Amino acid sequence: EVQLQASGGGLVHAGGSLRLSCIVSGFTFDGYTIAWFRQAPGKEREGVACITNTDGNTYYSDAVKGRFTMSRDNAKSSAYLQMNSLKPEDTAVYYCAADSRVMTAMYPLERSSYGYWGQGTLVTVSS
Repeated sequence: EVQLQASGGGLVHAGGSLRLSCIVSGFTFDGYTIAWFRQAPGKEREGVACITNTDGNTYYSDAVKGRFTMSRDNAKSSAYLQMNSLKPEDTAVYYCAADSRVMTAMYPLERSSYGYWGQGTLVTVSS
């Protein structure tokens, strides 16, 4: 059974930092691209960061570029999202996702590129 377990959310003041973790089980982790999405109340779920399976390249949305850093540890079947300089507009439920299809590499921040999803972890940034 494929499972993605996201954790690390919480309440932080603007300008603060959080580190999210995604622990994966049920498939060969290093064969999958891993991504983080977020969904704020009343908004669509959007891709914020991903790291590929083949070469470890990272991609970021414009909204988080320069503030968020994604990494992975294949030995621990885990991926991480280091979030710095947090803003109130970063408040959302954050989800990790995984897939290995060719389209995932082509559209790495598109929701439809991912077939496996974890439960969310809530990040709240106060002003």
